[in-house]
Amino acid sequence: MKNVRKHFPFFKENSNITYLDTAASSLKLGSVINSLTNYYVNNGTNVNRGVYRLAHEATVAFEETRSNVAKLINSKPEEVIFTKGTTDSLNKLASSLSEFINEGDEIITSELEHHSSLIPWQVIAKKKKAKLVFIPLNDEGKITVDNFKKVVNNKTKIVALTHMSNALGYLTPIKDIATIAHKYDAIVILDAAQSIGHMSIDVKYLDIDFLAFSAHKMYGPNGVGVLYGKASLLNKISPFEYGGEMAHLVDMYESTYKDIPHKFEAGTPVIAEVIAFNEAVKFYLENDLSGLFSKEIELKNYLINQLEKIGDVIIYNKNAEGAIVTLNIKGIHPHDAASILDQENVYVRAGHHCAQLVNKKLEVVSTLRVSFGIYNIKDDCNKFIEAIKKAIEFFKQFGW
Repeated sequence: MKNVRKHFPFFKENSNITYLDTAASSLKLGSVINSLTNYYVNNGTNVNRGVYRLAHEATVAFEETRSNVAKLINSKPEEVIFTKGTTDSLNKLASSLSEFINEGDEIITSELEHHSSLIPWQVIAKKKKAKLVFIPLNDEGKITVDNFKKVVNNKTKIVALTHMSNALGYLTPIKDIATIAHKYDAIVILDAAQSIGHMSIDVKYLDIDFLAFSAHKMYGPNGVGVLYGKASLLNKISPFEYGGEMAHLVDMYESTYKDIPHKFEAGTPVIAEVIAFNEAVKFYLENDLSGLFSKEIELKNYLINQLEKIGDVIIYNKNAEGAIVTLNIKGIHPHDAASILDQENVYVRAGHHCAQLVNKKLEVVSTLRVSFGIYNIKDDCNKFIEAIKKAIEFFKQFGW
């Protein structure tokens, strides 16, 4: 695909900005923005309720998004549940699955997890007197199949892992891990927030039980998440919430619930955002983005090569599979460096990236993170390099 930036209005209004923070949130496709506006101007009705024309049109559009998400990840539409985001998906799922956790059970996770994939299980482990088990990372800080084999056993009930580390860009060998976990009848949950926008994901091929991701990480709107679950498991777990449109029959003392996925979608959803998300999903379905995904990696490798020429830069993830470069400038706090970059209109993330265990593993307080999207170009790397050099020169004035 040529001239990708034409699809993103951001660059028309902000041509002087170098945006390198897609891992936090991607920029929005013009078609997504137009869809949001169109819904609020020309429709604005609720879904799965009214029998009048506009309500029917909104429902059809809403459910079309579900069908296309299912195509994207190779699932059934009824296995796709809409949430507020990955964090919402993972928290609701953990809460529902907790009813199957007993004292002495083990929950496997890792030090690479985003807090939303870790903290819910910490809470449940304490409440249920279960044991939280961490896969030992290799010397490079990656999850390996061999190290997973060291911790999985007959007590393993849940395996909850990131697909790609949002802090380091490392890819988890989840297919092999899922195969092993299922031999012990463990449930495998994959946090795909960081990977979904940058590679194809086939839930049947990976044979994972649950998958969570967010629309805003793949050029879609904020406020929409997806929770995929195998139908056989979704039919076993209780609803996350109770209220309008998820109930089937309501009596004074008990109620029954609708079939999946609707039993998990109580109340009025974020209708405009779900409908607009379809534009992002169609962008993936209708275009061959493999070349752009490869280009992201090429940019990452080019940036690392250029950074290695600067003696004062520490790179923590040179062999990351994802398009993320995590670094620090020796002696300069990442937030101070990011402030100088901001003055040069270069936008990157500074902090612990909601993955504090990673920083503890690296023995740093925080880091700078550069993350690429399909709209980034080589000139973005060059501007970042020049901004880094200016930051170094600036702090040298003060005896750094």
